Amino acid sequence: MKKILVTGGAGFVGSHLCERLLNEGNQVICLDNYFTGDKRNIIHLMDNHFFEVVRHDVIMPYFVEVDQIYNLACPASPIHYQYNPIKTTKTSVMGAINMLGLAKRIKARVLQASTSEVYGDPEVHPQKEDYWGHVNPIGIRSCYDEGKRCAETLFMDYHNQNKVDIKIVRIFNTYGPKMHPSDGRVVSNFIIQALQNQDITVYGDGLQTRSFQYVDDLVEAMIRMMNTENFIGPVNVGNPNEFTILELAQKVIKLTNSNSKIIYLPMPQDDPTQRRPDISLAKEKLNNWKPEIELNEGLVKTISYFDNLLKEIGPIS
Repeated sequence: MKKILVTGGAGFVGSHLCERLLNEGNQVICLDNYFTGDKRNIIHLMDNHFFEVVRHDVIMPYFVEVDQIYNLACPASPIHYQYNPIKTTKTSVMGAINMLGLAKRIKARVLQASTSEVYGDPEVHPQKEDYWGHVNPIGIRSCYDEGKRCAETLFMDYHNQNKVDIKIVRIFNTYGPKMHPSDGRVVSNFIIQALQNQDITVYGDGLQTRSFQYVDDLVEAMIRMMNTENFIGPVNVGNPNEFTILELAQKVIKLTNSNSKIIYLPMPQDDPTQRRPDISLAKEKLNNWKPEIELNEGLVKTISYFDNLLKEIGPIS
């Protein structure tokens, strides 16, 4: 039984990770300030005596004795991370410093949940880990993109200078149950709009592409990465199958039997036109890991979750 700290543990990905770690027989401390996390995501775990919940902001130091740290704390959708961009950057940078400092003191292994956003609007396709990215340092997305890039720098410097045991995963678009219903991300947006027969909003011409990874595949990769030896990353974790945003909208309308119509709005600033991971390194280093759940199957599971949520909480505008 390992003692494991998960920052951002009440969030979308964090709650799935906490559940999986508990099911594998570990003690888990879930740390969250509930800016985007939600107690409903973890309430079913609270009867487990090996699960502990702490309301705390990673901007402030935190002290605990654990074997492993998963650092997931940071708002990940544009609506949320642009709401308070200074706080977003602080969360990425100061949160990384505090978790790295903790790992250094207690000699724990620490994994950084980085992002495909470190590649910005890429000029290389698909993206491999040795690509440095094409990022606007002063745009509306910079607080998140550059915050995560700086966190990777800190992780590497703590490793090189202080021999901290680190892991870095670059997470590509991930979706699934427990996504925040108002996070503005494309999968949750489309599903909620379709379930309510509202117009589905597509930005630009809808021909920009994304690769969609189901959350269970991400959690599997993160746990494998945490438990590898002699490999620190960074490593891309995502589904390499590529779809246009328009294709996604059409799939969601079909799977929900919706009457929604697709409408087009102007493209947001610095929105990437293509995003697809090269996962050859993950296959090599993570025991032949690859995504198992493809888009249609994952959408059905996610639609079912949001359908039940809307029945519970009512309409979402």
